[in-house]
Amino acid sequence: MASEEELFANIDALLEEEPQLPPPAERARLREAAGITQARLAQALKSTVQTVKNYENGRSEPKSPRLEAYQRLLKGWAAKYPAHSAPAAPSPVPAVPAAAPEVPETFTGPATSEPESAAAAPVQAPVAPVAPERPARPAARPASSRRPTAKKAATSATDPRFRHGPLAVLDGDGSTYGADGIVLDCPATTVVELVEWTLRESGLGAPKLNRYGKDSDPLIVLTAAAAVKLGLPERLEGHEQRRSLRLPEDHPVVKQVAKAKWQLTQRGFGPWARIYRKAQGRDRQCVQLAILSWDALDERSWPGVAEMEPADIARVLGVYAQRVITPRGSTAVSGLELMTALRPPTKPERDPETGNWTSGHNPGSLGTEPMDPAPPEATPEHPVVVQSGWTGGFLNEEAYQWVRSVDTLTDEECMLPFAVGLDLNTAFLAAAARLVVGLSAPDHFHNVKFNPKIPGSWLVDLSHIELDPRLPSPFTPDGSRPTGPAWYQTHTLAYAQQLGYDVHPVEAYLRRETGAYLDPWHDRLKNAYVDTLADLGVTTDLDDRAFLAAMEHHKQADPALAAVLAAIKATVKGGVGKLRERPQGKHYKEGERWPALQRPTWRPDIRAAVISKARVNMHRKLMNMAKMTGLYPLAVLSDCVVYPSPGASPMDFLPYAASGKPQPGGFRLGPTPGLAKLEGVQPMLWAVDLMEKGLNPARHIKGGDAVLDEGE
Repeated sequence: MASEEELFANIDALLEEEPQLPPPAERARLREAAGITQARLAQALKSTVQTVKNYENGRSEPKSPRLEAYQRLLKGWAAKYPAHSAPAAPSPVPAVPAAAPEVPETFTGPATSEPESAAAAPVQAPVAPVAPERPARPAARPASSRRPTAKKAATSATDPRFRHGPLAVLDGDGSTYGADGIVLDCPATTVVELVEWTLRESGLGAPKLNRYGKDSDPLIVLTAAAAVKLGLPERLEGHEQRRSLRLPEDHPVVKQVAKAKWQLTQRGFGPWARIYRKAQGRDRQCVQLAILSWDALDERSWPGVAEMEPADIARVLGVYAQRVITPRGSTAVSGLELMTALRPPTKPERDPETGNWTSGHNPGSLGTEPMDPAPPEATPEHPVVVQSGWTGGFLNEEAYQWVRSVDTLTDEECMLPFAVGLDLNTAFLAAAARLVVGLSAPDHFHNVKFNPKIPGSWLVDLSHIELDPRLPSPFTPDGSRPTGPAWYQTHTLAYAQQLGYDVHPVEAYLRRETGAYLDPWHDRLKNAYVDTLADLGVTTDLDDRAFLAAMEHHKQADPALAAVLAAIKATVKGGVGKLRERPQGKHYKEGERWPALQRPTWRPDIRAAVISKARVNMHRKLMNMAKMTGLYPLAVLSDCVVYPSPGASPMDFLPYAASGKPQPGGFRLGPTPGLAKLEGVQPMLWAVDLMEKGLNPARHIKGGDAVLDEGE
């Protein structure tokens, strides 16, 4: 029998071992329960987001002293959020009573730092990525009969209010197919009955993405047969642009909605219709409808989805809803709505004088009121420009559309057999990372000293800068040399300084309050992109050769998830584009305000900052490639660049160290935002022929007239 001394020695040995951490899944659960993003945790641990992701998926473990700090944090969270009763996100203030004012869905108040409220807790229940086969419809079944268990089990508890997920697809037989494989019977025969069934019985919806935000309204997607059954036309016809089509006000369904005291938004009853009543206290009464046969799911953003079976459509939209947001319109609209959902405009505050709860501004958001841009940041038809008679020029921060002059091609380049196109993964998303933007209104300055830390627009003459003609100028979208004074965004001028040139602004519009507004948006979309690629077999641990092989067939691995990936990329591009939405419709008159200007998120200066940084990032890589390899590009289109190559693979010309690892600074292959993938390969003579005709090989390198991920 062991002695007391031997037992104590064994215990002491255990105590001296490295601290033990909870399982990876529990680490992620605790962080989400605390409402902390991976980015904020990485900052606290003096580490990177990817390292935190590795901790939470079991690929790596922290080392001392980070190990002890991480264990202490997890222990504290475990005490607050035990597994059997973990809340989705903590509330830093007492619960707002039912009589408290409704927190609006628009932004409020600028900020100068990253507040705790900016942390987005992705609390929606995971959606199984494999759809079960459509079952035969029984004569009668319970309202929540479940379908076969999906391959990937949920890893966190479903919000009991939204037990059936964020959305469902309704077919003509009255079956609604949920995102997680649930099939419900819907007895509704009218749109009004459908709305009331959705709110009272369906259990559809999704939790808010931020503790100060709003729960996502349930989405019902109607097949063509379901639309007809509910009294809607199978097709929505008209002579206006497709996006502006809607039912006339005298249509029987529109009258039914109004008679039942429901309301439609200003968009009316179109492909994406929102039907609502004013909130009672804090209870929202709103249902989103998407009509497939009215082109609600654009083929460019959702390739092939509209033609899928209802269960597969529910799966695609459900994965998107779980990883990004419940669709609220086009992917562009969803991209913009995601910004607001992750940076809510208001938060509850107690009035120090009365003790009552009020809606106060949430630091880091854009504000609850729309903000006019500076004249050079606006568009020519904007009231700020028309009413002031502004003639001082405009920002021209756009993506590259550059073709190298054939006169600069060498015989050695022309003798190379291939032209190889590289495409940067979600380049605009990569540019949004840690991007400091203005949160307040612009102030006007003259003869101000340039400061690369202040976001804004600067009038500077860069025409004296002469660069290598084999590279595009970093200061203009077409790559040409500036011809005189012009307006530039801060990142463009900061890059000019980095290249060693003097920058002397004569005028500027600058913003005093700043913040990394897009950080939560970037983090969520980056995770969605990387996770979806991983589900398609393209993981971050692949070497370059394996990565290229996986990318060659990833769309065939699972067309449904490939459609999710396409939608995520369209969300990035469209969300950035929506920041400067132009007027639509043939009846618009220059100088009038158009609906988009009523949004606090109509911010052309933020769009300019993203595109400026993306273009600068591209030029920096082009410069480094020339230094490391002596190679110069043939053409650039947004995030696609074409190089002459001795072989048909990017590995034949990309720079690698003697160890076989990619050289930092140039283009690198990989699945994360900002890294590159193969866009296409064509003969070098093909590329030279296009260049001689003034056409851009980067636009066509993929084959035919394929549209690039973020090409203009």
